[in-house]
Amino acid sequence: MEIKGTAVKSIQEFVKNNFTDDYKKWLDTLPENSNKIMMGGVFANNWYSMKDAAIEPTKNIAKLFYSNDIKKAAHISGRYSAEVGLKGVYKIFVRIAKPHYIIQRAGRIFTSYYSPSEMEVVDIRDKGVTLHITKFPEPDVVIENRIAGWMEQALELTSCKNVKVRITKSMTNGDAITEIDINWV
Repeated sequence: MEIKGTAVKSIQEFVKNNFTDDYKKWLDTLPENSNKIMMGGVFANNWYSMKDAAIEPTKNIAKLFYSNDIKKAAHISGRYSAEVGLKGVYKIFVRIAKPHYIIQRAGRIFTSYYSPSEMEVVDIRDKGVTLHITKFPEPDVVIENRIAGWMEQALELTSCKNVKVRITKSMTNGDAITEIDINWV
């Protein structure tokens, strides 16, 4: 599987901006293939190995900065990705858009960041939605939690309060789909 350079850059920038003093340590302790990607200059429009460019670097973030809590590291870096990705003109749009619209767009945009993949909104409630990731040949807890963190932050940017994002089914755990249930007030 592959991941778009834009997402890879956000992982790199997350470490640079949040753990500035340990950025070099993070780079130096990455597996060789991951280090080559990060040191070689990440290009937003290029596609990279999901394992080498996202999963292993995030696991290293967990190891170095989050007591090896992979889910937490992925979730927080996913939130960061939404924060930086939805700024400028997008920030104004996100602030005035309805939460359901943002999530429906996110489901469509998902396929432009992870290839091959498919995500669909399967349930829309007054203050919530349920998403299914139906195609993801190499599921991983890192990516599932990164997506959950991104969704949470995107909704908070739309002024939703008390956003709760739960992964209720997981391809990583052997389920046929990954289900993400999101509620807010």
